[in-house]
Amino acid sequence: MALYRTYRPASFAEVRGQAHVVSVLEAAVKKGEPAHAYLFAGGRGTGKTSMARLLARALGTDEKDIYEMDAASNRGIDEIRELREGVATLPFNSSYKFYIIDEAHALTKDAWGALLKTLEEPPSHVIFVLATTELDRVPETIQSRCQVFQFKKPSHDILKKLVLDVAKKEEVALEPAAAELIALMGDGSFRDTLGILQKVLTVSTDLPAQAGKKLTEAEVSKVVGAPEGTLVNEFLKALAEKKTDIALTGFHKALAGGAEPGIFILLAIAKIRTVLLMRYAPKMEETLGEQFSDTDLALIKELAGAKGVAINSTVLAEFITALLETNRAPVPAIPLELALYRLAGA
Repeated sequence: MALYRTYRPASFAEVRGQAHVVSVLEAAVKKGEPAHAYLFAGGRGTGKTSMARLLARALGTDEKDIYEMDAASNRGIDEIRELREGVATLPFNSSYKFYIIDEAHALTKDAWGALLKTLEEPPSHVIFVLATTELDRVPETIQSRCQVFQFKKPSHDILKKLVLDVAKKEEVALEPAAAELIALMGDGSFRDTLGILQKVLTVSTDLPAQAGKKLTEAEVSKVVGAPEGTLVNEFLKALAEKKTDIALTGFHKALAGGAEPGIFILLAIAKIRTVLLMRYAPKMEETLGEQFSDTDLALIKELAGAKGVAINSTVLAEFITALLETNRAPVPAIPLELALYRLAGA
């Protein structure tokens, strides 16, 4: 079974990073006054359907009375009419029939119209949870009849702790820098982060925690297609020395080795950000140091001083722009190349 399903929260107490949602839902359960319809909005893998199932269980809903529908595959009026017919019947073994409609924004206009009638006058034994990654595509008439919750992207620290906790339960030890890389690649998604971890653990099953071995950042990089840390470090050194030719050569060497341009930029941004934080907020050194290997940390400290004065907020801003433009560029490498040219004054 996928790690994301295996380690789904089993209770509200186990939910990470969505305290603003949990507090309201817990209060509704305790009072026995749940809303008849909820709308969970947020990025992919932020825990919307997991939260819906937790709410159903907290209300004592039997599995037979939980109905999950993927609107991306069942988006028409016929499916909603079938749902409406089911709503009219009483639950099997529970107080409620609980409907979870995932990717709700994919419903057609006619389907929304049919669902609206049910939401306007829902039977007392029915609860709906609509989940969407695109709130702006859900009609205002639907939103106004639901309790709307915005799910936050989990922070980098939350994802890193999740990676370390799950790896430990799977009896695999990770170096902090390896967990850092997996969390970074997860891009604010619990599901994506655990999917990457699963890929890493599948390849690295010979590293049980009790053996005293730890999975390194370099080993994780090979699995996920990230550039070697040494290549990113050499790139940063070239930036600090304003050697655009060496920086460009290092970037293309990483690409030739199989690295994705976006991942290369993301890893460079993480280190540049840390250089600036250490330079202007030196008291954060201990906390920031936990995120990197000893080699990376030594370089970051060096660049935070006089040797890295050329690495500044302008560089960080240019790289963020390059990252955002990478997916839209005809050649994904071009945005970073342009950033380097601009920094060189070309």
